Amino acid sequence: MKNICFYFQVHQPFRFRRYRFFDIGNDHYYYDDYTNEGVLNKVAQKCYLPANKLLLKMLKKHKGKFKVSFSISGVAIDQFKLYAPEVLESFQELAKTGHVEFLAETYSHSLVSLKDKSEFEAQVKKHTETIEELFGQTPKVFRNTELIYSDQLGADVYEMGFQGMLAEGAKHVLGWKSPNFLYTNAINPRLKVLLKNFTLSDDIAFRFSNKDWNEYPLTAEKYVDWIKALSPKEEIINLFMDYETFGEHQWEDTGIFDFLEQLPDVALKTKGLGFTTPSEAVKDLQPVSAIHVPNPTSWADEERDLTAWLGNEMQNEAFDKLYSLLPKINKCEVDDILTDWKYLQTSDHFYYMSTKFFSDGEVHAYFNPYETPYEAFMNYMNVLSDFTLRLNAAVPENTVEQELATLSSVLKEKEEKLKKLETELNRLRGGKTKTTRSAATKTKAAVKSTKSTSAAKTKTAAKPKAKAKTSTAKATKSTKATKTTKTKKKS
Repeated sequence: MKNICFYFQVHQPFRFRRYRFFDIGNDHYYYDDYTNEGVLNKVAQKCYLPANKLLLKMLKKHKGKFKVSFSISGVAIDQFKLYAPEVLESFQELAKTGHVEFLAETYSHSLVSLKDKSEFEAQVKKHTETIEELFGQTPKVFRNTELIYSDQLGADVYEMGFQGMLAEGAKHVLGWKSPNFLYTNAINPRLKVLLKNFTLSDDIAFRFSNKDWNEYPLTAEKYVDWIKALSPKEEIINLFMDYETFGEHQWEDTGIFDFLEQLPDVALKTKGLGFTTPSEAVKDLQPVSAIHVPNPTSWADEERDLTAWLGNEMQNEAFDKLYSLLPKINKCEVDDILTDWKYLQTSDHFYYMSTKFFSDGEVHAYFNPYETPYEAFMNYMNVLSDFTLRLNAAVPENTVEQELATLSSVLKEKEEKLKKLETELNRLRGGKTKTTRSAATKTKAAVKSTKSTSAAKTKTAAKPKAKAKTSTAKATKSTKATKTTKTKKKS
């Protein structure tokens, strides 16, 4: 009996805004809200909502014979709550069917498992509690960020209480072995390891719509035939991929939703084929051997290593600088700082700094907000510099930092006081201006009234003058006439 194990990764990072050098110390808000909301809503409409609706229909139709599993990063959950709560509700509807399993991972979708065990455990614990709260499940299987796995990581994960862990079925790890069996951790064989069949997974995730692919178009019948052709001894086909494959990476018009809907119909009609979840596989299957992975592997690029995130000096400098802050973070109790700490760790920030060219590079570049990896590095380091100043102020460790923290606090108080005084001054100026305008209006009216009165008086006074002038003229005229008469008589 062969079982198909579908696992879908759901994640969206909080992308940073353009944070300039002159913003350091002046502006402590780092996020590009417009882009984050826009991208999330776009992917929700193209992928999450229609795919969840289709899966719910399929799960009800097949009544327990069809099963899938998810891991949803804590960062994505935070964004669903903030921008698209209907997406979270649609995942909860899937959980209610009893045929969908939710796995644990790091809350921040971080690379912390490579750096600090205590912080790693804290993030996994927080994510596990979130899954329990939202979906009513306690995860039994762990999926690390970017499917990163090694022998030591596997042993650590078992100590955290998990029964199984997902990993990449990398060629250099497997050698002649097949990924289509259950394996155990090389250090602690009580941890079961499920390996991704990257060929069959990538046929759906990356090659499905490629018209140059010699197997194009891919149909459910053809795909099931490939699975049937595998060795009868092989027990499980692990198909691990980003959930955004459906509708976003592979658009609806490629037929990807039709393929997804038809696959269980065709598979369940085929003798010897079924579906399972990771925890069921861990419980029901017998491991064939230990899998030795001394160095960390991932599911990215051809090398299946860590170089997509930690492959150049910029990435390593940013990564080391970030986690050098851990001692102070452990002493910090400021909520805003701890929230930013969560989002600063997201692996995407380091991926944006990559100078490699990947086989899947175009897919991830679609969501990359930066034009170059160098721009990504400078922007991240500017944000990290401001974050460090805030952290030093919150958790000073020496006299200089204490003095700076005190000075910063004093300056902040002064700034707030100045803002209040400025507001009060503007209010008073506004009232004074209003009073002045009122007084000016009254004065203007009074002046106008005075002018009118003066004009009227002037006009009245002018009339007697005119009469007096007329009388004087008449008198003068009479005198002249008298003089003329007298002259005539003398003559």
